Amino acid sequence: MAEKKKILLPILVIALGLIATVVLVASKPDVETEKTDVALPSVRTLSVAPRDVAVVIRSQGEVRPRTEAVLVAEVGGRVQRVTTDFESGAFVRLGQPLVWIDPRDFEAALAAQRASLAQAEVVLERERAEAEVARKEWDALGRDADPNPLVLRQPQLQEAAARVEAAKAAVQRAELDLERTVIRAPFTGRIRSTAVDLGGFAARGTPVATVYSVRDAEIRLPVQNGELAFLDDLEGLSSSGGASVTLSTRFAGQEHTWVGTIVRSEGEIDAQTRMIHLVAQVADPYGLDAPVGAPLAVGLFVDAAIEGNPIPDAYELPRSSLRRDGTVMVVEDGRLRARTVEIVRTTADHIVVRAGLQPGDRVAVSKLGVATEGMRVEARPIESDAEAFESSGDTFRTSDEEGTTGVDDLPTATDELEPTESTVPTVPSVPSEEGQP
Repeated sequence: MAEKKKILLPILVIALGLIATVVLVASKPDVETEKTDVALPSVRTLSVAPRDVAVVIRSQGEVRPRTEAVLVAEVGGRVQRVTTDFESGAFVRLGQPLVWIDPRDFEAALAAQRASLAQAEVVLERERAEAEVARKEWDALGRDADPNPLVLRQPQLQEAAARVEAAKAAVQRAELDLERTVIRAPFTGRIRSTAVDLGGFAARGTPVATVYSVRDAEIRLPVQNGELAFLDDLEGLSSSGGASVTLSTRFAGQEHTWVGTIVRSEGEIDAQTRMIHLVAQVADPYGLDAPVGAPLAVGLFVDAAIEGNPIPDAYELPRSSLRRDGTVMVVEDGRLRARTVEIVRTTADHIVVRAGLQPGDRVAVSKLGVATEGMRVEARPIESDAEAFESSGDTFRTSDEEGTTGVDDLPTATDELEPTESTVPTVPSVPSEEGQP
């Protein structure tokens, strides 16, 4: 009997377990399946149309004078007087006296040369009288032969005339030396620096001051070689025949602009930067003829915007629309299509496309980490170029979690995506240290 219990008990336990399992399985509730909606990646698109795209060539440069001269003493002597404007930064007029050198030695030399001239003229008059007497005496003799020049005192007369001319030249030289004791401004300009002062000695050839003209200012503007294609021929340009250029900078805490003209190119490419320099000229930079908001002072660093020839029938797109392989993505029927385009100009913000697009194409301007040919997307049209720049820095986040994802973590086409806008802070300009004239 005990042996039967040992055999039947495990069988009974197993049977009860099977019955409990069957009951649990039979009583489980039905599971309802829920179908999830698949959201497509969202991209912003810009509808394009051909137009004449304006070309503005950006550059920077330093203002320098067009004309600058070092004044030197042409005669030696002690500095007897200087003008009250003889100081660095002072404005001077054409012909204005700046420095007076002691003239007494030169006045004495002029007096001596004038005396020598008077003596030479007396000798010349005497020789003329004697030559006239000799002619009359020869004629009185009644001889037919021509007289010897010495008889008529012609050599003596020529020598006396030459002495008079030499004396006149000596007087002119003495007058010129006396005139050079006053050093004058060679043009209307501004004094950069001075090298002598009252009581000092200025030897012949000694620098006295450096003066530059304020009638015109020049700015050397480095430009990439390829940008010259958008400018007219730069050879032989006059002050009115070149491209217009707008110069701007912050002066005395305010933004100021000036308008100039490209007058020439320097003609050779810089060996280090591989750029060519254009020369812009601005008339009356200090407002001597007409008032200006602020002077275009020498040494000022300015930004330049050169007006180039427009590109006809072209498409201007944000730089963010260009992919690394040189293509742009166009949304057609809800799918991405790659277009190979002909780029004629590239700037920091834009690209200009001449061929490869059609009017009305909607170009994707969002940065897509993963974009393949034929990929289904949700297009979000934008109307303005400003909106394109706002969306150029788009990153993507899923609908279930906040934050951006890296390239390796980008969701697939079945994930729901929402773009987040990012803004780029602007860098404030640094005020110039230039002073008012």
